[in-house]
Amino acid sequence: MELLEQIRFDDNGLIPAIVQDAESGEVLMLAYMNKDAVQKSLEAGITHFWSRSRQKLWMKGESSGHIQVIKEAYFDCDKDALLFKVKQTTAACHTGNYSCFFNKIDKNYDIIEEEKQVFSLEEVYSSNAAILQELYQVVVGRKENRKEGSYTSYLFEKGLDKILKKIGEESSEVIIASKNHSKEEVTYEVSDLVYHLMVLLVEQGVSLEDVYAWADKVNA
Repeated sequence: MELLEQIRFDDNGLIPAIVQDAESGEVLMLAYMNKDAVQKSLEAGITHFWSRSRQKLWMKGESSGHIQVIKEAYFDCDKDALLFKVKQTTAACHTGNYSCFFNKIDKNYDIIEEEKQVFSLEEVYSSNAAILQELYQVVVGRKENRKEGSYTSYLFEKGLDKILKKIGEESSEVIIASKNHSKEEVTYEVSDLVYHLMVLLVEQGVSLEDVYAWADKVNA
């Protein structure tokens, strides 16, 4: 990617990236990117960063499902800082606050916490819920930022009839696997079916929270 040659990374191969809500203009977070993170972010349309503590590439929202869909990207006049304007899912901060910048310094140099916690840490970071939420948000990202060669984007391009046809096919595969009494086969086919159901939920504008709420009513 020729753009990467224009960006000025520091001696550690990193560049600070500011993330801003594309609609409200609120600053959400500051993180760091290396070349791979910049390229991955621009290609996928979803922010990726470099973890200095874990020394690894990570996608924002990979645990919580709170991805950031990139709407616009900029670098500054010195080409040593990046700005991403994004559509934020739920919240940016791992503390449950919408923005990471909720500690205000007042005129007396006192710190005032302007917390806006918008999700439950326990609920979001429970492993099972996080996996489903992550999958859901990846599907959302593929719908909003169509990518050539992406199977998910292909399904959205083909429309509802194609999605429903695939769900029918995958449901049949689950039935056949069950008749074969193969645990491994059933596990694989159900996983495939769940993925296609996620695509349908996104296509229909139904969130996982809607599904959870209905499940609570049924089990009440």
